[in-house]
Amino acid sequence: MQATISVSGRGLIVLPVEMRKEAGIRPQDTLIAETTPEGILLRPAVTLPVEIYTPERLAEFDAAEAELAAVLTKRGVK
Repeated sequence: MQATISVSGRGLIVLPVEMRKEAGIRPQDTLIAETTPEGILLRPAVTLPVEIYTPERLAEFDAAEAELAAVLTKRGVK
């Protein structure tokens, strides 16, 4: 598919709905823009959620590890 699009003064572009559908691009998707010898390539970016651990959450991990260590010790597992 080919389309003629324009760039706004702020550098924004609008991809036609047919092009977004064909490429599987949905609202709020993150894309990577990369320059290539042929021009600009847009491709989906893989994003993963990140959890910032609070002291309380770290304490939960420590408690679970201590509980596991106790069970493994009882079973004679090193």
